[in-house]
Amino acid sequence: MKLNLILLTIGLFLITCKPQAMENPDQTINSEFAFELEKYLGTWYEIARFDHSFERNLQGVTATYSIRPDGKIKVLNQGYRRGFDGKVSKAVGKAKSAGEDTPRNFKVSFFWFFYGPYNILELDKDYRYALIGSGSDKFLWILSRTPKMDEATYNMLLENAKERGYDVSKLIKVEHPE
Repeated sequence: MKLNLILLTIGLFLITCKPQAMENPDQTINSEFAFELEKYLGTWYEIARFDHSFERNLQGVTATYSIRPDGKIKVLNQGYRRGFDGKVSKAVGKAKSAGEDTPRNFKVSFFWFFYGPYNILELDKDYRYALIGSGSDKFLWILSRTPKMDEATYNMLLENAKERGYDVSKLIKVEHPE
């Protein structure tokens, strides 16, 4: 019974990861500067996200990226469950490059060897904010190096996400402790 539930969950995940309808599906971040993984590593604050079961009811969510001994990227996602006084929920995963020709696209896994796409769609030249997609119009994140983002930057990222085919009305703003 437990195995059937796991297989059903995996199957549903794979079905939802169909390619999204975008004019430029392979276009990620601006090509005016070279992506440097070392600058991307560290802690990012989740400013907004689409609702999904694995982060439901989490606030103060951060994602921290570091290099593992095997060369892959350690992914530590954490947030407070049901308020800042709630239990801290953590998920540890791993990421790897999707290929040398796409340095801004990664594959991320939090479960065994099942990987999902993690695409950096927009990235500030100083690595202060990022727009992340998943290869599906079902997942979208806005990340920042600080817990707050100015409205002009947020609105610019919303417009860019809309142009890529995302329904930004589904975004949930994430609160962070003061």
